[in-house]
Amino acid sequence: MDLSFVLKIAGIGMIVAVVCQILSRLGKDDQSTLVSVGGIILVLLIIVEELGGLIEAVKDVFGI
Repeated sequence: MDLSFVLKIAGIGMIVAVVCQILSRLGKDDQSTLVSVGGIILVLLIIVEELGGLIEAVKDVFGI
């Protein structure tokens, strides 16, 4: 895991937070909720991809 992984997640979080605040102030709370759910799903997909790499590394180390 490197710094770019953490920066990707932090960047997505900041963008989602700003967009949600803008949508909330415009009175579009439903769309704000959808944006936050989309951000969570995007971050989870990134984490699952990294976990796949971790599992492959563990398999290589133990020769499985």
